[in-house]
Amino acid sequence: MDVTLILKIAGVGILVSIASAILSKSGRDEQAMFVSVAGIIVVMLMLVGEIGELIDTVRSVFGF
Repeated sequence: MDVTLILKIAGVGILVSIASAILSKSGRDEQAMFVSVAGIIVVMLMLVGEIGELIDTVRSVFGF
């Protein structure tokens, strides 16, 4: 795992939290929730490749 992945996830989290706070303050709670869900989906998509590499490493270690 690389440090850049952690920084990317932190950046997405900061942007999502700022956007969500701004939308909540302006009375658009539904859009704030959608922004939060979209942020979670983006982070999960970023992690899919890393999880795949982890599974491949585990398979190679145990000889599957």
